[in-house]
Amino acid sequence: MKLNAQELRDIDENEAKSRLKALKRRPIYLILEDVLDTYNIGGLFRLADALTLGKIYLCGGTETPPNSRIKKASVGTYKVVPWKYKKTAVAAIAELKKKHPKIQIIAVEQDKKAVPYQKISYRLPLALVVGNETTGISKKTLQKADFVAEIPMWGINKSLNVIVSAAIVSYFSTSKL
Repeated sequence: MKLNAQELRDIDENEAKSRLKALKRRPIYLILEDVLDTYNIGGLFRLADALTLGKIYLCGGTETPPNSRIKKASVGTYKVVPWKYKKTAVAAIAELKKKHPKIQIIAVEQDKKAVPYQKISYRLPLALVVGNETTGISKKTLQKADFVAEIPMWGINKSLNVIVSAAIVSYFSTSKL
């Protein structure tokens, strides 16, 4: 049964965990590198729940639950999506590669070596990396990616909101798996 926003906000964490035992999570991971806006973090928890992602890695300066704004923006999904804090996105990638040696790492970023996100052949297990709202993904992290996926921008604005970017690439990639 799907829960509405109020039910998600009110659900006890133990009850949430109990309900999750029946939910099959996909071997898809979301790595947030220095995402600073707590409302963006909450929105990314909602996205991860919608797609039944395996886990979110909150890295660097990214705030972690139970921050009140993450709670509010996530509409309670921070209780139902597995997450872990890592000091760096590179450390999160290393942990995932140890667990899944053949994991595909896709950084969502504007970069010289980027390719249109629709041109990538996605495969499982998969990790999508998104970065800071102003500075993007660090060069060290970009070097660990198998592909840098770019969302075309035809206006004068350089980029989309991190939630929007993550949603576009994650929904597209899961439709191809």
